[in-house]
Amino acid sequence: MLTSNPLRLSKLYAPTLKEDPVDAEIASHRLLIRAAMIRKVAAGVYSFLPLGLAVLHKVEQIVREEMNAIGSQEMLMSIIQPAELWHESGRWDVYGPELMRLEDRHGHGFALSPTQEELITSLVRNELRSYKELPVSLYHTQWKYRDEIRPRFGLLRGREFLMKDAYSFHSTQQSLQEHYDQMATAYGRICDRLGLEYRPVEADSGQIGGKVTTEFMALADAGEAELVYCDCGFAANTEVAEARLQPLQHTVDGLQKLHTPGVATIADLADFLGIPQAATVKALSGTDGQGRHTVLFIPGDHELGTIKANNALGGFTLLGEEELLASGLVKGFMGPIGLPQNVRVVADKALKGIPQWVVGANELDYHFVGAALDKDFSIETWADLSAAVPGDLCPACGLPLKGARGIEVGQVFQLGTKYSVSMGANYMDEDGSEKPFLMGCYGWGVTRSLAAVVEQHNDEHGIAWPLSVAPAEVAVIPLTVGDSEVEPAAMRIAAARAEAGIEVVLDDRNERAGVKFNDADLIGWPYQVVIGKRGLEAGEVEFKSRASGEKQAIPLDTAIDQVLRTVREQRTRYR
Repeated sequence: MLTSNPLRLSKLYAPTLKEDPVDAEIASHRLLIRAAMIRKVAAGVYSFLPLGLAVLHKVEQIVREEMNAIGSQEMLMSIIQPAELWHESGRWDVYGPELMRLEDRHGHGFALSPTQEELITSLVRNELRSYKELPVSLYHTQWKYRDEIRPRFGLLRGREFLMKDAYSFHSTQQSLQEHYDQMATAYGRICDRLGLEYRPVEADSGQIGGKVTTEFMALADAGEAELVYCDCGFAANTEVAEARLQPLQHTVDGLQKLHTPGVATIADLADFLGIPQAATVKALSGTDGQGRHTVLFIPGDHELGTIKANNALGGFTLLGEEELLASGLVKGFMGPIGLPQNVRVVADKALKGIPQWVVGANELDYHFVGAALDKDFSIETWADLSAAVPGDLCPACGLPLKGARGIEVGQVFQLGTKYSVSMGANYMDEDGSEKPFLMGCYGWGVTRSLAAVVEQHNDEHGIAWPLSVAPAEVAVIPLTVGDSEVEPAAMRIAAARAEAGIEVVLDDRNERAGVKFNDADLIGWPYQVVIGKRGLEAGEVEFKSRASGEKQAIPLDTAIDQVLRTVREQRTRYR
């Protein structure tokens, strides 16, 4: 909101709220509404008020600067995409109900863009024809649409959101890797400039595709993603982390069948036997990607990694209660001994070194202890199935992993030839042959990262914006309006800062001092200069840092220079 004149709060549309909205579950949702940044239109859809739009523009500009710095070129693609392009890639029928679909008056199908792989590939396939034109990196910032089944958490999981998408096209894997690394470095710089504490983590590519991908996670208790990390630098989403599990073994003298009435959970079984849950084996029954009945076995103290199971089995769907009964298996008492012959058996690799298992007996109210692998039963397939948890061993250095929650703000992918092959996007190589482009994809959530900043920078009074994205850098707050001394002094200080290139807001509203202080802390101006009659009589004004809460009285005649110096020093922190 940089202007040559101070912004008058009395003229600004900024209707702050005293009470929390009833449907706001997390800090960013609650505070962005109360601080007059956003307003709800419908579930998962929000309008941005002037203050919120000012922050959004700053986040977008930081992203733009970092993209331009590595040679990616800005463009703008359409929100509406022809269904034909999605049929070419094969994603029209498999993307799922999150894809918002519509028809024009002629019955032609379209999608409201959730992502841009199809459109960007169709744009370049008839334009980039030679290896001599490669590599090329293009990006745009555009609104996206996904019909989330349960929009929640304000801007963190919406149906309409602003994203920066970048795509790169290459003739060699080395070129792709170099740009992928440049993008990852740029994303780290974006996080630093936004004031985010973050970790790049190993991740799953999901519906986008490709095998190499990294997520950038802003650490926050409100994050939907669970992470494990190590001081050695390893970090990954728990769903994909290849952590070394530490299952225990309960050793007995040979196979024993125990009557365990009503013991249908791992916790109950561990209590019944007086052993740790890690010494038991958990069973889950479902169907794999080919529709084959499959039973999975994982350490009892871990949960199934859904993404891992889907990747290992080409898809995995748990059986319901009725389906389980029809299969002849008993919920809570399943085990590898006595399974129906047509059942596929898959076990977590961590169990491979455990000679004796504590498992269900496939009979109501009975379990086996001492079930010997390769003697009493065999395993058809071994796979990495368990979601990692804190305390598992780091696959990089072997030390115990730590845990955190995170908000995904960005992700980089190496797509390979997934879209170029399916959509016929080729270039002429040096040897005269046609080859499909190697592609990279790089997404950054602009609205989502705005919310992530608030999640990390808030307190009981409101938002505490980092200087780089604050709607204004300094608020000048005269305690009385119409006073012959206070108001002119406030105007003089505010105008001098604005002329010096500092973003200044002047709270010239005819409100009580308490209202002004509360709104200043709620909105989160990084610095506040408070001017009162008593202070002027002493030749002083109060200077407050919102982040630290520190207040100091500074001489009136040096106030302008001191505030300018402080703001400029802070600006360098985010550049």
